[in-house]
Amino acid sequence: MQEGSFRPPRPAERSASAGFAVNRLDRMSERRNDAAFIQELKQSGAARSLVLFGEIPVLKRGAEGYDALFTAAEAERLGEARETVFLGHDGESALFAILIDADAPEIAQERDDIALMDLRQIATQDLAPAGILGAFGQAKSLMHWHARHRFCSNCGAPSRAFSAGWRRACDACGAQHFPRTDPVVIMLVVNGEDCLLGRHAGSRRAGHPEGMYTCLAGFVESGETIEDAVRREVFEEAGIKAGRVDYLASQPWPFPASLMIGCIAQAPSRSLTIDAKELDDARWFSREEAGLMLADRHPAGLICPPKLAIANLLIAAWVAGETR
Repeated sequence: MQEGSFRPPRPAERSASAGFAVNRLDRMSERRNDAAFIQELKQSGAARSLVLFGEIPVLKRGAEGYDALFTAAEAERLGEARETVFLGHDGESALFAILIDADAPEIAQERDDIALMDLRQIATQDLAPAGILGAFGQAKSLMHWHARHRFCSNCGAPSRAFSAGWRRACDACGAQHFPRTDPVVIMLVVNGEDCLLGRHAGSRRAGHPEGMYTCLAGFVESGETIEDAVRREVFEEAGIKAGRVDYLASQPWPFPASLMIGCIAQAPSRSLTIDAKELDDARWFSREEAGLMLADRHPAGLICPPKLAIANLLIAAWVAGETR
């Protein structure tokens, strides 16, 4: 499986420039219940796997860098697979994800041919091609779900994986369980030539750089439209009753399993009432200031999130005048 096998979306959508968003695998959802077909793919010599020790991806070390793709034999030498999921087919070979219950630090110390890295580190350091990074995000979200749903939420009995890893079933009560994705709205609030950016409470503890300001965000609640969720979150965090809301782009965010829904929200006023439990600070930035932050040239050293994050995409699109 070569890097070129993972093709970027056509037409090139705005969302495709966000981290983890390029994933052109044919997921073959209509074949997941065909156990013989999935087994045939798995036993093919061309099949490859992405491997995770719990939440941590595993990479092979090589003379020319890192490789995320393992053959079946290479994966077996890492440990016993707790879960195996069919991710999809790239037109040449099948790609699987393997979850191994292991003491990752100990294994990493014992072997010098592998490296264990946080998925953010892999993304920010460009240690994997964009398409493989997207597949890794898919794998990490699915394995997080499996690791936390090994018992039926209906009756408490153990559940088992079916449908090539895309379903869990309970033998005791017959309940069926499927992977979930949590929708999150992330919005750039704008008023004329200014945009609102904030610094989330706990940013320092979360390891965010000092001086980094970003878009407001929050989970969509039951019974809400995307637009209503944007307006509610903006009001709760900044005290602004936003008006028009426009969708701009989306991003799979595998920490652990969210879909970031990027929007532009129009603010009728610039008056702020900041919720200190949600934000350490929030302020209005001019289009020029935001551009300087994107370029790491703000005179006060203020910065935006890296290109990996959809917040960067939203801010950059607004600065460039590409939003409605």
